Amino acid sequence: MKKRLVAAAIAAVLCTTTAHAQWVVIDPTNLIQNTLTAIQTLEQIYNQIKQLENEAQMLRNQARNLASLPSSVVGQLRANLALTQRLIDQAKGLAYDVVNLDKEFKRLYPEQYAATVSGDQMYRDAQERWKNTLTSLQTTMQMQAQASQNLKDDEGVLADLVGKSQSAVGALQAMQVMNQLLALQAKQSIQTQRLQLTQDRAASLEQARQAAAAERGREVRRRFIGDGTPYTPQTVHFYGN
Repeated sequence: MKKRLVAAAIAAVLCTTTAHAQWVVIDPTNLIQNTLTAIQTLEQIYNQIKQLENEAQMLRNQARNLASLPSSVVGQLRANLALTQRLIDQAKGLAYDVVNLDKEFKRLYPEQYAATVSGDQMYRDAQERWKNTLTSLQTTMQMQAQASQNLKDDEGVLADLVGKSQSAVGALQAMQVMNQLLALQAKQSIQTQRLQLTQDRAASLEQARQAAAAERGREVRRRFIGDGTPYTPQTVHFYGN
């Protein structure tokens, strides 16, 4: 009975106060569910933020990997090679191209002089052969001097590339440094081959000059002695004795 009165009193109070004020009714179960939903939403937002941060970092890493070197040594290497090639192009004497070289070599370094070749022509040929040997030696020394200068430049290039390799910020820069190091190595190999070419050319011309000089000496002796009967010493009798 008491419980009924209390319930009736509460109901009466609620009925009388409804017209004057709005009461907020809290449902614990609904509150917990809403709270869990809010937590899950926050977790999803946090995960999305972490994913965006990871993607941003990945993009930054890709940017570093795709960043190219601020400078290249290829132009300097080509310039050094151009200097050595210019020395070869300016070399006097026998040409380096095969067609002209074969023609001039047969004229200046014959296996045997024809009888129609004059002594003056043989002398002029000997002078030209001597000039060819001299100019080839001069070209070789110029190439050696240029190679020595290029080696000094290569030391600076190598130090620069090592510094770039150590400070490379990505895969692309590291690969570019490696490519430039290979270019430096190739340039030095080409330069060595050109230097060896000029040295071998000078040695070959000197050997050919010596062979031609020997043939010229033989031909001069043959013409001096002649093709007739050689002189035979005989006893001379004076005053009929």
